[in-house]
Amino acid sequence: MAGTDEGAVAAEDDALYVLTAVLLTPAKFPSVLGDDYPEACAALGLAPLADGYGLVLGQDGDGARWTVVIDDVSLVAVAIASWDCGMEYDLSPDERTVVAALPGWPLAVAVAAPGVPAPHDPGPEDADRPALAPPDTTTWGPAQRRLGADEIALQWALWREQVDDADFVRPDAGADSADGTGGDAANGAKGADGAATDARKGHSGIRRVLAEARSYIDTPPPLGRVRSSFATGDARTLRADGPGWSLVARTDDIAFVLLDEEPGEVLPVGRGPELPGLLEALDKMAVRPS
Repeated sequence: MAGTDEGAVAAEDDALYVLTAVLLTPAKFPSVLGDDYPEACAALGLAPLADGYGLVLGQDGDGARWTVVIDDVSLVAVAIASWDCGMEYDLSPDERTVVAALPGWPLAVAVAAPGVPAPHDPGPEDADRPALAPPDTTTWGPAQRRLGADEIALQWALWREQVDDADFVRPDAGADSADGTGGDAANGAKGADGAATDARKGHSGIRRVLAEARSYIDTPPPLGRVRSSFATGDARTLRADGPGWSLVARTDDIAFVLLDEEPGEVLPVGRGPELPGLLEALDKMAVRPS
């Protein structure tokens, strides 16, 4: 995401040179921070307000990293939309909208403000709490699993074209197979490198994911565990997360599952007779962007 180094907001007593910004709302939050909106807020020590926040990431005049939390969500949304379109936008929130100035960055930022020292965490004399730091994504775990699901949702067509629907049908499975997808659960999967892998070991995990996702319909999970966003045509892109798993699906197509216990594996799940109804029900209760 492109940012701007033109705007500045107050962080403690110093100007903040804005590098980028992200939304932290029930419908759109950095999923690397948690499986749901309250968990993502807790990672920053924030209360999960219904309207959410905007996170402004930048450096002060000494180069120190700061994350300024504001409650003017629409302002940050406009800035992000402008940057995504290649337009300049001077993100300068009113000081009255500032909720907190947190040391450090909760996400990795690849750019730096010109004319100031290299990015570094504020010293203890300038901060009253430990500096935020991006979650460790160097090894497979919840953060990396959620980032993988983000990538599949973003590059759906690329991942979908690697899956042959014929791979879903198991010769030894009938319409009432134990995996709950009418014999169409994945027995062929694509690993992180795109190569076909044997997913038999993933069947129990897939069954668990589908069962837990189905339970969300009767017992609503924490806000943001299930999100729905635009896709092509009348379809929606669904994203659901839970303890140790992430699911990405199109309401008119298949689903992909990622599991903490299956490092780097992406398990496709065919539609079968039950998946369409599950996706439709999840879409109805999902949080949507306003």
